[in-house]
Amino acid sequence: MADITRRFGWRHLRSAPTTHIRHHKRGRLVHDGRGLSFWYRSLSAALSEVPVDDRELAMAFHARTADFQDVTVQATVTYRISDPAAAADRLDFSVDPDSGSWRGAPLEQISTLLTETAQQHALDVLARTPLAVALVDGVASVRQSVAAGLAAEPRLPDTGIDVVAVRVVAIRPEAEVERALRTPAREQIQQEADRATYERRAVAVERERAIAENELASQIELARREEQLIEQRGVNSRREAQEKAAADSVRTEAEAERKVRLARADAAAAREAGSARAEAQASWLQVHDEAGAGTLYALAATRLAENLPRVESITLTPDVLTGLLGRLGRPDAGADA
Repeated sequence: MADITRRFGWRHLRSAPTTHIRHHKRGRLVHDGRGLSFWYRSLSAALSEVPVDDRELAMAFHARTADFQDVTVQATVTYRISDPAAAADRLDFSVDPDSGSWRGAPLEQISTLLTETAQQHALDVLARTPLAVALVDGVASVRQSVAAGLAAEPRLPDTGIDVVAVRVVAIRPEAEVERALRTPAREQIQQEADRATYERRAVAVERERAIAENELASQIELARREEQLIEQRGVNSRREAQEKAAADSVRTEAEAERKVRLARADAAAAREAGSARAEAQASWLQVHDEAGAGTLYALAATRLAENLPRVESITLTPDVLTGLLGRLGRPDAGADA
């Protein structure tokens, strides 16, 4: 929309580069072009503002397929006004000289024209197409049909409108039909998922079986080695018992021999000691035999004195003392004693 300012009863218009302005004064075209800026009087001016930029028109409409199923078509048409003079002659693009706003709704008229034309060609294609085919290949066929129909529409070039591009976004059936159509695919996907699950479980079971077999083989090998270990321990125990028995036998024999040698040595020592004692006794007896009676009496008294208890005092009577003194006084007393 152009900018309009007021100055002392005059109006100044300044338009954008994407807007084509046509200024008529008293039926005569005074200004015609894009991005214009000029002064005018509102009472004598007739202004038209035609946008010349590319514009997007989104449209959505219902159609029916060959198998009587309702679908919704979503499309977008890009157009531009290539001939502003023709558009201004065919449509009301006049603006208020004071406010700059359109007096009518020209863009809505263009939208209605493009929508109805596109809808006509889309309905024609979908009416001859089954629903399954429309959902698979309908976007391309509808886009081609709409583009060809808009290009062949004679009213568009007469109005100065060029169609730049046509895009069909989607063709969708009703919600219930769409759910029904999704069911086989979902079932197939679920079957594939179940099959993958079963295969994964089968693989898991196979791996568990392999693991169990490996564990069983390991246990069998362990039992076999344990059996060998037990046998080896028995052999070692028997060998150890044999070695211990042999060692005990050798030790017993050695102990017996030692005891025999000790007994023999003791017997020899006893014989030697007996012989020595006999010789000593014989010598002792020989000495006593050669000694006199007095000597023997003295030795006997000495031995007797050694074995008698302690005597605190001795009482000698005169008779005993007289006899002893008499014997001591005789020369042969010592010899008799």
